[in-house]
Amino acid sequence: MKALLMLENGMTFEGLGFGDEHDTLCEVVFNSAMCGYPELLTDPSYAGQGVVMAYPLIGNYGVCYDDMESVRPWVSAYIVHTLSEVPSNFRCDVDLNTFLKNNHIPGLQDVDTRTLTKVLRESGTMRGMIAYGDHIDADTMKNKIRSFTLNPTVPIVSCQESSVYGDGPIRVALPDYGVKNNIIRSLVKRGCTVKRFSYDTSFEEMMEFKPDGIMLTNGPGDPKDCKKSISELKKVYSYGIPTFAICLGHQLMALAMGFDTYKLKYGHRGINHPVKDLSENRVFITSQNHGYVVNGETIDPSVADIRFISMNDGSIEGLTYKSGKVFSVQFHPEASPGPLDTGFLFDKFITLMGGSRL
Repeated sequence: MKALLMLENGMTFEGLGFGDEHDTLCEVVFNSAMCGYPELLTDPSYAGQGVVMAYPLIGNYGVCYDDMESVRPWVSAYIVHTLSEVPSNFRCDVDLNTFLKNNHIPGLQDVDTRTLTKVLRESGTMRGMIAYGDHIDADTMKNKIRSFTLNPTVPIVSCQESSVYGDGPIRVALPDYGVKNNIIRSLVKRGCTVKRFSYDTSFEEMMEFKPDGIMLTNGPGDPKDCKKSISELKKVYSYGIPTFAICLGHQLMALAMGFDTYKLKYGHRGINHPVKDLSENRVFITSQNHGYVVNGETIDPSVADIRFISMNDGSIEGLTYKSGKVFSVQFHPEASPGPLDTGFLFDKFITLMGGSRL
């Protein structure tokens, strides 16, 4: 079916529909990764977003359910140049088109994604709408985009009930802001028992689990929308329990300590982002997916040190707090997809909790 993407600046991109073809409004972002689309689609941090793939051929190895980072895909729409309709991979469970159709995710193919990506880089992330059919009303689309607001998405992607993973001697409490499965797997394989709590669980309730440490996870949206979580994290820091924060969790801890965050022009989304470790003068290649960062000018040096910075734009990529019990990173050391260069940070967390590297 014919389809049209319209951006809030009025630009339009024609294409063909795939997946579950229904009109949708979203925040349009781009990802530069060449692979890892099953993990991307099922990463809760993409909730509410229409993802444009800069790499031109997507779907050539299908979807393997074991690679999913949550129980379902969370993107609002998926936009590609060329869709591979015949996947070739012995692990493939389903082709990409069928996967999206089964999960009610609209897709758009045959789009000039090179031009679209360049527009998003120059103009920044924008709201947009995808409409399907032969009789698309451009004025109606403009009005809908103009009135569209992306509501807080953490309550949507977080778990509703607590659950426990692993049976190791180290106990980790994990408030779920939109956790990826590989964060939990990375802890379990290092000897942890992980209890996953809803995002709005109080610090006191989490402490009833008697954890050795707290893992703050990735998640979607503006961190300033998570006011209750920020309030609870002030208690976490004051208590002095070992804490490791990733992505949104990193931003929330910074806000809890009085620092500020801001929205990037077009975000960092891909699996080859270089970051520099200032403490060791080394550069690591990382997987990233975020639209907000901590404002370095607001960091109190008596509270935290900047440990990692982006080699692309100099933005803050990681903090070490002076308490010695809390550290955070903006990137994804668990990858999925992406390089595992910074997996050692999980080992650091284990050591902080009194364990040893396995």
